[in-house]
Parts: sequence; structure tokens; C-alpha cells
Amino acid sequence: MSRRVDRVNGLLRQELSLLLARQTKDPRINGVISITQVQTSPDLRNARVYVSVFGDDAAKREALAGIESAATFLRHELRDRLSLRYVPFMKFELDQSMEDAAALLKVMDQLKSEPDDSLHPSSDDKTPPLRPIRRP
Repeated sequence: MSRRVDRVNGLLRQELSLLLARQTKDPRINGVISITQVQTSPDLRNARVYVSVFGDDAAKREALAGIESAATFLRHELRDRLSLRYVPFMKFELDQSMEDAAALLKVMDQLKSEPDDSLHPSSDDKTPPLRPIRRP
């Protein structure tokens, strides 16, 4: 990805966060909503915006619907705020990375709390211990 695309991604993320927090009046867009990532195409015409919403699945779907309905408003506001030739068309998606990370940490905690007997052989096991390989 080019340096310009990276800068535009960061700028879009910052401006969209401000617009959602301060200027969007849709009642479905409430609670903790954050723009986690923006991926813009190399020609800067299309962007995929990843949104993280705190709450249950119904609240997430409702917030995403509110954001999608405000997409044209957001694009017009971005056109006034940014000095870009083209303001990209935005497609909004829910970001599942926080839930995936929480599930992974939960599994790791379970593995940490449960002792694994396969790593520590019992005393009645008749297999000899492994010896290191000596190389000449």
C-alpha cells in the first residue's frame, strides 16, 4: 500500500469518528462506536470502513444500519472537510476483531488454568526419557 493511501485511510478514520460522534443525529447511532480501520482502494474511489460497536448483536446491527443510512450525509460532510479530488464511496462493516481477541484470550486462560498431563509424564510410564542428539 502506498504512503498516500495510508495517509488517506488515517484521515478518513479520524474525520468519520468525529462526524459520528458530533454531527450524526440518528438515534440508532448511540453508545460506544469506534472506527477501527479504513481500507481505501489504490485509486481512492472506494473505502471499506470497519466499525466496532459495544453491545449485543441487536445493538450492533441497529448501529450499523444507522451508519449505513447516514453514509451519503457522511460523504457530503467529508467532501466539505477534506481536500481530496474524490471522496471515496464507503462500505461499512462490523469489526469482529475485538470479539475474536476476547474469545482467544478466554481459550488461553482455560488452557493456562488446566494442567496438561501430556507434557508431564506420570511415574508409571515405562518410556525412557529422550536423550539429546550428539553431533560429531
